Amino acid sequence: MVEKDITRVRVGDFSVGIVGLKQLMERMAEDYAEASDEIVKNHMLEQLGKGNYIPAKSREDYAKAFLREFRKYLGQAYVDDTPKGLDVKVLGAGCTQCHQLTQLVMEVLTELDLPAGVDHITDLREIASYGVMGSPALLINRKVMAVGSVPPRDRIRKWLVEANAAHTKN
Repeated sequence: MVEKDITRVRVGDFSVGIVGLKQLMERMAEDYAEASDEIVKNHMLEQLGKGNYIPAKSREDYAKAFLREFRKYLGQAYVDDTPKGLDVKVLGAGCTQCHQLTQLVMEVLTELDLPAGVDHITDLREIASYGVMGSPALLINRKVMAVGSVPPRDRIRKWLVEANAAHTKN
């Protein structure tokens, strides 16, 4: 049996893991590069629906996300939906500091009552894709804020407030 990667993808306001996305895009690259968006979306939904849970109510959001990832993979133009809340990522293989940082971020977001997607990414290949060479690392809206230690609560609070102000301004 071929091992399939799990790829994190933003679907609507959520980040979800999709099994087999990379392998499917590799297989589709040549035959579907010039296909219409509808054909690509339908094919990807059909294929990825075999090994992933895709809620019926969210099929269109998943289809848009799959199309975006495929076009991005091919280096073609794509539509990138702006998430409604902040995008916060903690990068780290799962050490005590990584868990502490994730918990601290969620506590501060709750105190501030800010909408955000918080992902704790533990896959080493995915962590490496961010180009960060230390853990834990904190990214807010794709910007590296801290690497190698857990920042103080007040600093995390300041970063989140600033990121939210910049996000809501756009």
